[in-house]
Amino acid sequence: MNRRMLLLGALGAVAARWALAAPESLTPAQSRAVRAWMGHLISAQLSAGPSPRWRHRDCAGLVRFAVAEALREHDEKWRRANGMAGVPVPPEVRLEPAQQALRHRWRLADGTISAYAGALELIQENTRLEGRDCNVAGSGDLLFFDQGDAQHLMVWMGSFVAYHTGSESGADSGLRAVALGRLLRWSDTRWHPSAANPNFVGVYRFKFLSS
Repeated sequence: MNRRMLLLGALGAVAARWALAAPESLTPAQSRAVRAWMGHLISAQLSAGPSPRWRHRDCAGLVRFAVAEALREHDEKWRRANGMAGVPVPPEVRLEPAQQALRHRWRLADGTISAYAGALELIQENTRLEGRDCNVAGSGDLLFFDQGDAQHLMVWMGSFVAYHTGSESGADSGLRAVALGRLLRWSDTRWHPSAANPNFVGVYRFKFLSS
């Protein structure tokens, strides 16, 4: 066996190991279930307050929490602990073994994988741009704003957006839900989700979701 064949064999082995290690993208049915669960979970935070399971309370933390909880198994014990026993919930995602790592798997700018990623790395490394028109957004997609010295994420929930301000005090959880029409009329135009606003970068979708 010559050196070229040995090299090809080694590269093939590396590719095979990577294929086994890298989680698979979700199917259309799984993607629909994840979107539904993200909306359900974020709505629960808005109505009942932040879950103790949500530790990093900022805009990116809300996104990571919603993804991780959407991708887990929602058995009866989990439903009771989260106040969802006996109430309608979305269908289970039912991950395959190779997809299990998606729950806490975020790519960072240096190419490494971490359970933590900030707003900028969530966008740059883990999503794809869908456009700058909110009409292209689906439930669970992210609206990304770049204010120069800070970046901010909002989650598209259908007819409104949800986000965390990054701060909490007293009775204020930092969570907000704002109708799209109202957001487009805000006096601070930096937060208008429209192509006319240079601070609005666009609508982004997680790469693991089917289009």
